[in-house]
Amino acid sequence: MPVTPMKKRMRFKKQIFVASVLLALSAALTGCFKEEPLNAECDIEKAWVEVNNVDDMFYHETDAQVEVLYSSSTVIFNVKPEADLTSLSPRFAITDGATITPENGSTHDFSGAGVRYTVTSQDGKWKREYLVRFVKPYNIVTNEIKMDFEKFDLDPTFHRFYDWQSEDGTEGIYWTSGNGGFRLSKASAKPYDYPTSPLAEGYDGYGVQLITRDTGALGRGTNKPIAAGNLYLGTFDSKTALTNALAATHFGIRWNKRPAKMTGYYKYSAGKDFIDKNFDIQDRRDIGDIYSVLYRNHDKDGNEVMLYGDDVLTNPNIVAIARIKDMRYTDEWTYFELDYEYKEDIDYDLLENYGYNFTVVFSSSKDGATFEGAIGSRLCVDKVRVICKTREDIKEEGAE
Repeated sequence: MPVTPMKKRMRFKKQIFVASVLLALSAALTGCFKEEPLNAECDIEKAWVEVNNVDDMFYHETDAQVEVLYSSSTVIFNVKPEADLTSLSPRFAITDGATITPENGSTHDFSGAGVRYTVTSQDGKWKREYLVRFVKPYNIVTNEIKMDFEKFDLDPTFHRFYDWQSEDGTEGIYWTSGNGGFRLSKASAKPYDYPTSPLAEGYDGYGVQLITRDTGALGRGTNKPIAAGNLYLGTFDSKTALTNALAATHFGIRWNKRPAKMTGYYKYSAGKDFIDKNFDIQDRRDIGDIYSVLYRNHDKDGNEVMLYGDDVLTNPNIVAIARIKDMRYTDEWTYFELDYEYKEDIDYDLLENYGYNFTVVFSSSKDGATFEGAIGSRLCVDKVRVICKTREDIKEEGAE
């Protein structure tokens, strides 16, 4: 039967339809099988070590595993003085697709300054170096711990803001600030534009200055309009700073002394307008804060305890607090002296085995943890001393 012009047109349309379907399927399949971009991250997220007898090496079972903060380039395991560090095989959880050298789980001598590991991203374009150390208890040789803020440098990871190092004779006292979080909101800021920076005209030599800063468009968009200047003993997790700011501040370092008194010098001036996290101006004046906390670092079930921004003054594991009650507005260096108020007796056996954590905290805005304060508030601090007492001192005073 001859093909009519109408049938020819119908057959042609059918061929076009089939070709279109095949083309669409081909494109869909191509999309399904298209390779995902390779991961550009190169981080150690967790480190752990397996030993035959945990009690021979660590004070607590939880010390055998370390959560590595995003901003940290050093991985530290805290071990007992008698621990054998000559042949250890730490393992690491690293970002997907990344590789690590030396090999994950390989054996090394950690009795020296530590071992350096390099993590390379899956795409091969990025590398990050970590120093892994097994640290025996630091030995503070005096019962008067000096905090003079003379040793500082740009942070080793981003080189954008200042970090403070341990003073002579106080190995293991690590200062931290929220500068890492501020970097996320104002990446273009210069080192002295950050909330916490060195102060050349301290009470004696260098001091530290804490200034409440405007966090810019990003801060306003997340109801975090201000960033208080702060400095404390502990660590800061910049990776969670935007999503859970209170959990980003980890207060406390291992401690084996009984603090009795904290002294030092400060100056304070308040910014003009006190604003809350909703950007409303409140009829109140900003004030700074100085305090110190001693707490048990494990609960009764053996779980590790860390204090965060929401419970640093309220956690049930807190043993003692010293806090300024009458901070003045002053342009002159002003002496302060704070006594530690104890909620329970010290367990000296636990203390000698580093079962307590200790922190000292300075802030330019007392309510800065909830992002409330006055932009421009300024707290300067210098020549801080923590005076501790031994078990023998307490016995002589008849307090034990």
